[in-house]
Amino acid sequence: MKTIMVVAILAAMLAGCQSGGDGGGGLKPIPGSITYGGQPRQRLQKSPIGSLVPHIFTDQWGERVRETYILQPDRSLKLVDRVYLDNPFD
Repeated sequence: MKTIMVVAILAAMLAGCQSGGDGGGGLKPIPGSITYGGQPRQRLQKSPIGSLVPHIFTDQWGERVRETYILQPDRSLKLVDRVYLDNPFD
């Protein structure tokens, strides 16, 4: 009986770790993001695959945001990190 409980708990924990399938590491673009509204029309042709692309902007509430993207093999950008720069609690 204990084995069944342990397996059930581990299965539930693993299910919580799975990606949502959005390709953005769980981050959704917000207004001001490079990928908000879809991928940009112009592709980064000279940058090597795997390059980090930083982007700093002001969001719709007036807070400064720094996002980091990774250039994918198909030349699209994947949002991997977001930091609010004006947040005094960080």
